[in-house]
Amino acid sequence: MDKLVIQADKAPKALGPYSVANRAGDFVFTAGQLGLDPETGELVAGGVEAETRQALTNLRSILEAAGTGMDKVLKTTVFLRDMDDFTRMNAIYAEFFMANYPARSTVQVAALPRNATVEIELIAIVSA
Repeated sequence: MDKLVIQADKAPKALGPYSVANRAGDFVFTAGQLGLDPETGELVAGGVEAETRQALTNLRSILEAAGTGMDKVLKTTVFLRDMDDFTRMNAIYAEFFMANYPARSTVQVAALPRNATVEIELIAIVSA
């Protein structure tokens, strides 16, 4: 099974030596996405709600570039700088996943790149 590196013009570029996503067979694995504006490369203003919305929008763009969509997401991992933001993050998350929810883990971390409040990664399928 070969690895295909996914390029997504509508999502932020990687902040380091990694790919924003890789496809292997029918699976897409994304790197964690922050709430970065793809045009400016800066965190969007508005706290955890705005950052969650932008991170998920970035992930949707990456999945589209890989030939799939949010309805094909199997698993997400959400990293929060502060677990007190869980309810606000969750309300925005629910706007992107409305039925047949993916499995999810949510963990609090000591810090995130760019002092972000949230980072989200996911695994999706391309077919099925």
